[in-house]
Amino acid sequence: MFNITALRVTPKQLLWIKLVFHLIGLIPIAWLIFTVLSGRAGGDPVQHIIHFTGIGALNALAATLLISPLAKGLKLGWLMQTRRLVGLYVFAYATLHIVAFFSLDLLFAWELFFSEVAKRPYILVGALAYVIVTALALTSFKALMRKMGRRWQTLHYGVYVVAILAPIHFYWSVKSEIIEPSLYILGFALLLAWRLPIWQKKRSSRVAMAAEGRR
Repeated sequence: MFNITALRVTPKQLLWIKLVFHLIGLIPIAWLIFTVLSGRAGGDPVQHIIHFTGIGALNALAATLLISPLAKGLKLGWLMQTRRLVGLYVFAYATLHIVAFFSLDLLFAWELFFSEVAKRPYILVGALAYVIVTALALTSFKALMRKMGRRWQTLHYGVYVVAILAPIHFYWSVKSEIIEPSLYILGFALLLAWRLPIWQKKRSSRVAMAAEGRR
């Protein structure tokens, strides 16, 4: 019987897996372009683009947070090698979200931005999350990882801060429909809770019991 926990992949297979991940990340962008150009973006295409790219960033962030526990729980070492790739798509979608907001909504009016922050503080929360995401993306390369040493790991714990700020930004940005952002808040809360020490200990105990049972 096929055992997923025993799955090993060659470097060539890993390249194909990463290609699939790239397609998963790029196809929604292609679909967004198609819907806008074909006039299927609803009555307010600007808000559709901003919302779509924001949701894309949230989904990529959730996927990034899922990779580590899944890889460790199922013993899929190759899955860990896709984490940086998925994390960069968080940055890509967040950048598209920011660019769409500044160019299409504010029309590059920087003075309007500061007045909007005063009226809509969720913009400041989103901006802070984006600064952290940018820092994580710029320091995700192996050369910088080696150069920064322990400071790299400390910095990259910032992904957990983003996992708190991003869904709050989404929740505060909506005017009436709170079901979708509430689900994201719940989902990210569960993803973060999954990393609490108590669950880490329980997983370690189950692994030890399973190993004992195989002896």
